[in-house]
Amino acid sequence: MAYEVSRVRAGLVLVVIGAVIGSAAGLAQPSAEPPEFEIDVGWPTIPPEWVLGEVTSIAVDADDHVWVLHRPRSIPDDEQARAAPPVLEFDQNGDLLTSWGGPGDSYDWPEREHGIWVDESGFVWISGNGGWPRPAPGTQNDDFVLKFTASGEFVLQIGAAGASAGNDDTDNLHQPADQFVDESADELYVADGYGNQRVIVFDATTGEFKRTWGSGRGPAFGLVHAVKVSNDGIVYAADRGNQRIQWFGTEGNFLGELVIEGDAAPAPAGFAFSPDTDQRWLYVVESSNARVLILDRESMTIVREFGMRSAEPGGMDIAHHIATDSAGNLYTAEIVNNRRAQRFLVR
Repeated sequence: MAYEVSRVRAGLVLVVIGAVIGSAAGLAQPSAEPPEFEIDVGWPTIPPEWVLGEVTSIAVDADDHVWVLHRPRSIPDDEQARAAPPVLEFDQNGDLLTSWGGPGDSYDWPEREHGIWVDESGFVWISGNGGWPRPAPGTQNDDFVLKFTASGEFVLQIGAAGASAGNDDTDNLHQPADQFVDESADELYVADGYGNQRVIVFDATTGEFKRTWGSGRGPAFGLVHAVKVSNDGIVYAADRGNQRIQWFGTEGNFLGELVIEGDAAPAPAGFAFSPDTDQRWLYVVESSNARVLILDRESMTIVREFGMRSAEPGGMDIAHHIATDSAGNLYTAEIVNNRRAQRFLVR
């Protein structure tokens, strides 16, 4: 694909970098309307004896169960006794199925939970950005990624707490934000974005380092907040610090860039693909302007958006990560004020 700059709507500017092959009018246009969504009020059901902290991430597994990651330590002291476990699994009705997580004897647990991903084999991957912007007294940086079974049994740790030597360190992460498993290659992609500024790839079974880019290896990143790989082998990275999305080949070769403007400084924070085989739509949760952007992946144009800043159902406040299920419904995770997971049903 190759594109040029095109203004797509007032207040939003699309900047796509690549070889120009024609005018904006000649770009591939969607041949079908993008989906619309409506809020599923009351989803999910949180046990009444529990409270959630900042809900940082959300994922959907192969059975359409929805996994939520939150930060129990962000709950006020007077409510700590009611803190839910950090990892929660819900069914499609929003009923709680399992819950687990927290420190263990054989692994480090994040000081500040950040990203969750469930691969097609049912393994649950957890990352954290503890130490950002600086470690709290008595704590260490979250310089690792964890792999568990769906029932919370520890499988693998890549990296170690407080061990990072920086962007050239291929044994440790440094406050990673997100992760994704490319099943076809058995590779784990990590958005190593709070302490480092790179995408790094490991063997998803052994944890062996494979390759990395960013921070001097190709286009420089700011804060890499999310990473996802499409079925056709395109790696999408949300560079929240530079208000843009970049995409690459799986070896790190740069393919293009999209810069977004909005009323507040835009912060592309998370990705999800539509569930069709071609993954036609790319969903981007943009936290500063409290909205979800729908992009046509063929043209990388913004074709629809929804959302507003509100505590009411359907509104958003610092939406952080996003996921989709096999029916095309969307799920968002919100930190700071709203501290919740929401489901948006496709119409």
